[in-house]
Amino acid sequence: MIITPEDSNLLLKSIRNIPDFPKPGIQFKDITTAIRKPELFTLIIDDLAMHYRLMGITQVAAIESRGFITGGALAYKLGAGLVPVRKPGKLPSETFSISYDLEYGKDSLEIHKDALHEDDIVLLHDDLLATGGTSLAAIELLRNFNIHKIYVSFIVELDFLQGRKKILPFAEVYSLIHF
Repeated sequence: MIITPEDSNLLLKSIRNIPDFPKPGIQFKDITTAIRKPELFTLIIDDLAMHYRLMGITQVAAIESRGFITGGALAYKLGAGLVPVRKPGKLPSETFSISYDLEYGKDSLEIHKDALHEDDIVLLHDDLLATGGTSLAAIELLRNFNIHKIYVSFIVELDFLQGRKKILPFAEVYSLIHF
C-alpha cells in the first residue's frame, strides 16, 4: 500500500458531504471533489493498482456510474480490460440482469453475456461501499460466468453501515478510506 496516514487524511477531507441526497436522511459522499485534483486522482489510482498489482487481474468490472470514472484508469494501470456493469437498457447486446434493494429504493444492473470468461480474475470496482446492496448484486451478475476469482474495491467505505459483511462471503474487499 502506498497511501500514508497524511494522504488518507487529505483524501477524507477532500470528499464533500451532501446532506439529504438523493433523499432525506442520506449523507452522500461526493468523490468528485477529490478526483478533480490531479494529485488526489493519481493517489487513488496508484494505491488501488498497487494493492492489486500481483493478483493477476484480467478484467475490471466497473459499476455505473462513478465506478466508471476510476475503474477505467484502474484497468489501464493494471493492464486489464474494462467491463461496464450498467443500469438497464444501456448495453446494446444480450445481458444478464438483476434487481436489488438499495438503502433508499430499488434498482437493477446488467452486464453483457459475453463480457467475461471462466479464466478471468475480476476486480469489481465502485466508488463507495454503503450497505453493500449494489456490490452484492454485481457479484451475483459476475457469478453467471463461473469466473476464477473476484476481488472488490472501493475508494470510500462507510463502516457504520457494515456492507463489507455482506460481500466477504463471496469476495475479498479493499477500501482506500473509511468513514
